Amino acid sequence: MKVKTTIRGPGVYVISPIGSIDGNTHSILGERLDEILAEQPDVLIFDMEFADYLSSTGIRVLLKTKKALKETDSRMVFMNLQPQIQKVFNILKAIPSLKVFASMEELDKYLDVMQKSVQKPKS
Repeated sequence: MKVKTTIRGPGVYVISPIGSIDGNTHSILGERLDEILAEQPDVLIFDMEFADYLSSTGIRVLLKTKKALKETDSRMVFMNLQPQIQKVFNILKAIPSLKVFASMEELDKYLDVMQKSVQKPKS
């Protein structure tokens, strides 16, 4: 996984994760976001065009970032969600306060199946 970052204007950052955001790669995104959060941004724009997978550990990185931004009245927005990533966001909106899964492993398995069902086979 790679994370491309551009500054769009004063306090406005575009973060473009490339690849899978999962248990093996989430720290790459998390460390880059910690650096950006230290700059006290006004807006984080996540361009998800090249993010092809999002696990529960990736979701935790995003939720941690959202919480940090809320403390400074900053915002985060998403664009170019791939269908499988959009599916994860839809699931999270549908069950924001319900504890449906018994473990992170169970959640990851569910997210994996849901994303694979939406992903087109690469040719």
